[in-house]
Amino acid sequence: MPGNRITDLQVTKYKELRGKHTQEAAAAKTGISVSSARRIESTVTLPSQRPPRHWRTRADPLSEVWDVEVVPMLSAAPTLMAITVLEELQRRHPERFDESVLRTLQRRVRQWRAENGDEREIFFAQEHPPGRLGLSDFTVADELGISIAGIALPHRLYQFTFAHSGWRHARVVLGGESFQALTAGLQDALWMAGGVPEEHRTDSLSAAFNNLAEHEELTRRYRELCEHYGMRASRNNLGQSHENGCEGHGCEGSGLAFCLLCA
Repeated sequence: MPGNRITDLQVTKYKELRGKHTQEAAAAKTGISVSSARRIESTVTLPSQRPPRHWRTRADPLSEVWDVEVVPMLSAAPTLMAITVLEELQRRHPERFDESVLRTLQRRVRQWRAENGDEREIFFAQEHPPGRLGLSDFTVADELGISIAGIALPHRLYQFTFAHSGWRHARVVLGGESFQALTAGLQDALWMAGGVPEEHRTDSLSAAFNNLAEHEELTRRYRELCEHYGMRASRNNLGQSHENGCEGHGCEGSGLAFCLLCA
């Protein structure tokens, strides 16, 4: 169909059918046009193996007005929407710019803002190789409104996830956010997963201790737990929820991005 990219699977399927059918029949069975079939037969590479295109397929409709008209508008009012800019261009140049220009204008406006707009807080994208990092956190689940025999059930959810695949395990916690709850939930998750990550990270577990001595004891026990399973122990810095990729869900504890209430 026009406008649809031909996939590697379609190319492979067409070549398999071509040995048994005519070009027209094989193309129809694959869902591509005859002209696309001819192009497939004239090349040996798959669509995914072709280099990206770096040239325009049509003339830039904004080339004459971008620098002299659009940029001054954006400089004076950086929050202008692309549709507003288009309406002003249509007013200044009747019958020159139709609605088909809007998507091009939206893309150019986004690019201009990225290069010239107000500075924003920068977060660097995190890459997590398979098997490197596992994460644990607790989420208060009271807002789910769970009740038994009409009586509200206050509880938390312990959550474990692998950073690369997103595989996760959850366990209901009827008590508070404690080291015992972390231990039970983590061991369940590792047995369910059938393996362990290189590193395990959790939040500060601030609710689990009341003073420095308890903090130091908890740190030792947490390190020994991870060592028992052959994992490197780590923690988030207190109050730095974005360290695990959270974008402000407002969750309990470190507010990890894999919160079940926010997913």
